[in-house]
Amino acid sequence: MGMRRRVRRRALIVGAAGGAAVAHHHAKKAAEQDQAYDEAPPDDQAPADDQQQSVPPPADPADEIEHLAQLHASGALTDDEFAAAKAKIIGS
Repeated sequence: MGMRRRVRRRALIVGAAGGAAVAHHHAKKAAEQDQAYDEAPPDDQAPADDQQQSVPPPADPADEIEHLAQLHASGALTDDEFAAAKAKIIGS
């Protein structure tokens, strides 16, 4: 009977130690995620990967049309938007 108790006791000790190690790992991982969340900029200030940075258009009409052409070539402006913006620049 003493042998069974010893085996059970060892199993409980090993199981408890293993469970503590797993719990420690999860707690450490959660703390790292919390820290990363605290250091991250708010959503309204985070730069989007798929959006380009907003650059003010140049003041010279020729430069403005060139800027619009670059936006049109990149797909940021549709054909109609490009034509309307170009007409607005030429008209002013």
